[in-house]
Amino acid sequence: MRTLRERKKQRTRDALLRAALDLFTERGYEETTVDDIVAAVDVSQRTFFRYFAGKQDAAFFVARLAESRFVEAVRARPAGEAPLDALRGALTDSWDGIGEAIEQLVPLDVHLRFYQVIESTPALLAAHLHRATQLEERIARVIAEREDVDVDTDPRPRVVVAVFGAVFRVTERVWTAGGDAGLAALRELTDLHLDQLGPALTGKWRTP
Repeated sequence: MRTLRERKKQRTRDALLRAALDLFTERGYEETTVDDIVAAVDVSQRTFFRYFAGKQDAAFFVARLAESRFVEAVRARPAGEAPLDALRGALTDSWDGIGEAIEQLVPLDVHLRFYQVIESTPALLAAHLHRATQLEERIARVIAEREDVDVDTDPRPRVVVAVFGAVFRVTERVWTAGGDAGLAALRELTDLHLDQLGPALTGKWRTP
């Protein structure tokens, strides 16, 4: 059981996260300063830097939690499952759990709306794509371990994860450009694009 001090620290961190994401979505990332964030919570800059290395660290804090949960979900998939099925199954199984975990930190709608800020902010988008590459490497190593292959000599784990990541990246772009920024819309769009993956890669596109 957490002590009173630990609970107070978590409440302060969560309040800073909420304030940061609220301000990023309302004012813009570049237009928001650390001073703005701490003023919204009525704490000092020193307190902010006790929890976060900077604005970008706060911006992606919740996303890191979601990503870690997805990696663990991939690791937990049945051993006999094909790699792409394992990735899709992990995503399907982890939607609700990830949403609940995010809600414990910040409102889910605030987290989801922040993705529109990422798409419209070059510095954030560059960091987001860099982090996606790092995440793909983590997942590729999990897939390689599951399939008992060497990720450094067998390209298949990185290839299948890169393809899956590309589908999700396209989904993310379409979703953030649309009018519905809810989780249900993201899930539906993800399923639609994953259903089209096989035909897009191996089928003929032109119709007679």
